[in-house]
Amino acid sequence: MKKHVKIKTKLAVIVAAGVALFTMAGWPFFRFICYCGKKGSASSKKKKKKWFQLKHTVINHPRHLYNDEYEETKKWCEAQDMTDYYITARDGLKLHASYLPAENPERIILMSHGYKGSAFGSMAHMAEYLHDNNADLLFIDQRCCGESEGKYITFGAKEQYDIIDWLKLIESINKYKLPVYLYGQSMGAAAVLLASGQGLPKEVHGIIADCGFHSMKTQLRDIASGWFHLHWVELLLLRVDLFCRIFAGFRMKDTDVGAALKKNTVPVIFFHGEDDTYVFPRNSVMNFETCRAPKELVLVPKARHLCCSFTDPEMYESKLRDFFDRLDQGI
Repeated sequence: MKKHVKIKTKLAVIVAAGVALFTMAGWPFFRFICYCGKKGSASSKKKKKKWFQLKHTVINHPRHLYNDEYEETKKWCEAQDMTDYYITARDGLKLHASYLPAENPERIILMSHGYKGSAFGSMAHMAEYLHDNNADLLFIDQRCCGESEGKYITFGAKEQYDIIDWLKLIESINKYKLPVYLYGQSMGAAAVLLASGQGLPKEVHGIIADCGFHSMKTQLRDIASGWFHLHWVELLLLRVDLFCRIFAGFRMKDTDVGAALKKNTVPVIFFHGEDDTYVFPRNSVMNFETCRAPKELVLVPKARHLCCSFTDPEMYESKLRDFFDRLDQGI
């Protein structure tokens, strides 16, 4: 009898150890994609040396082909006299944004940057054009980025609610009731599209979504197959989802842009580079097909990730002008 109990105990220990090892195998990947190591604001964090960079992150960044334009527009943003604003997120984080008013404003645009990006990174490329064309600009720092607090990137799951809260800030300073637009890039595009499913204020007239993904799950699957040639990652995603729930407080299914776009009523213009191998163009195609609001899809030949405005700036600016002309008056 005692021998039988010992065997059962050993089996239980072996099973428990196996489950632990299986679960922990997803921990490094979760840390890599979601953890950004910030406990407070960016001012207290030292920059760490990058030991390596994946090919796709390099060739898809605007700096790869358009470094001069990228740096020039970034410096333009940094030279402007902006007002700092802070809000408290629903989970208690202190979030930061910079506000740049225009001389004769006709609209306000919330600028939502991408994954582990910065307010004055690739978003800066269109900032001077938008500002010169009578737009007040609110450059938000996503949680974990810039001067905003946070430890975990949530791929839009929590960022969407941060967008809603920033819209409340805009409402409080929008004394002329100007039309408001949401302009997001990459994960920032996913965040504003997710926010559209929460019900946006009537002042929001349109959304500009540049190179946004369809969901965290589709994005990780694409990276696994397109970058690492792994074609069966469901068990890995299951483990990542578990850690997302335990440590970062969100579920991967909370990042489903398609579900939000089925509820959205605000017009959307989708941009995507046809040569984007960071967020594959089919993401914007799926988002466009799912969206039930008035919509337009612009696929830009030879453009990589976040490079649509760099590759064909005249077309990009023209599309934005037409978008604003149609929607400023609520048409």
